[in-house]
Amino acid sequence: MKQANLAVIMTCFNRRNTTLACLNALYQQKNHCDVYLTDDGSSDGTTEAVKAEYPEVKILQGNGNLFWVGGMHLAFGEAIKHQYDYYLWLNDDTFLEANAVSKLLQTHQSLAEQGYPESIVVGSTKDSITGKATYGGAVKSKKWYSNKFEFLEPSSAIQKCDAMYGNCVLIPKSVVAKVGNIDTAFVHSLGDLDYALRAGKLGCKVWVAPGYIGTCTKNSIRNSWADTNLNILERLKKVLHIKGFPLKSWTVFCSRHSGSFWIFYWFLPYVRAVVGYKDLATSPTFSEDISQTNSEV
Repeated sequence: MKQANLAVIMTCFNRRNTTLACLNALYQQKNHCDVYLTDDGSSDGTTEAVKAEYPEVKILQGNGNLFWVGGMHLAFGEAIKHQYDYYLWLNDDTFLEANAVSKLLQTHQSLAEQGYPESIVVGSTKDSITGKATYGGAVKSKKWYSNKFEFLEPSSAIQKCDAMYGNCVLIPKSVVAKVGNIDTAFVHSLGDLDYALRAGKLGCKVWVAPGYIGTCTKNSIRNSWADTNLNILERLKKVLHIKGFPLKSWTVFCSRHSGSFWIFYWFLPYVRAVVGYKDLATSPTFSEDISQTNSEV
């Protein structure tokens, strides 16, 4: 397999040491890559530290209001201009194991040989302490709630899935040619899920690579709209926040992906914020709570 021309897409905000640790693990990989990193207005010296330790990183500056989707859109868009063979989305709190990138590239090569060149390959992560699965691919629930996507536990084989958490995702240029960039109709959440669903509608496939590619701690629901320790008013404010289900973004997502009865599904997170959604506190998977999956940027 020839050396792939690879761009790594990242965004960060005010967690300098975490970002540096992520880059350190990335540069331990055997595969050469160009890194495009959006720093969305960090005040903790992230940009200066990255420039000092990794001067080859291409840093783009945000205004502090880009959040995850906006930051990734900016970096991804810049990389797309240079027409790489592959693009790797990587959250800055995801720490790759040795040969993780090679594993993802080999998985795509295997899929291409099987007749699926237009395939997104998702890397699964686990908690560094407990070893429990955290992020990766997701499959659409067979239950009645059409917006529910459940985490797909990785196995020793390549598995087909419907959607993905955007922590570590390999996208070949053939998919980018069809789907384009992350949609800025979203701000912090839902952009990764939307990308996978749009890709599927355009004939592309989404697959989970075998095993785990690294570690990433799952974001806590504490102090979020799903935290039943908060009062109803606080939960309502948080569910409407950028990191929850802001009205405009959630309307776009539901009308785009939830079928003729999308308005019914549109109401659910707001209703659950009022009545409480205890399932989210105990379940290892998050149904429509995709807002908790993306990096806190």
